[in-house]
Amino acid sequence: MNTTTNPAPTVDLRTIAPHERHSLVFTTFMALPPGAAMELINDHNPLPLRGQFDSGLYGAFNWAALENGPEQWRVEITKPASSKPVHGVDSCCGSCGG
Repeated sequence: MNTTTNPAPTVDLRTIAPHERHSLVFTTFMALPPGAAMELINDHNPLPLRGQFDSGLYGAFNWAALENGPEQWRVEITKPASSKPVHGVDSCCGSCGG
């Protein structure tokens, strides 16, 4: 049986317009299957993005710094294998009317 593994997507934000960066990262992350990871490359410390992950997806991701500047920052963001659907993206509980 021939099985292939999809490589982790890499999102290089250095070439993306600033107003599109965070939405691209979240869209890419949400598309990951449980247990998969993505790599983020940025030209500055992605601390504000980490804050958004913490406030909206607390406990639903793992964040590991791979490179910490000064020219380039690289982060691996993993969706845990035990990950459940995230409200408003993969499913809705109905409590918000959405």
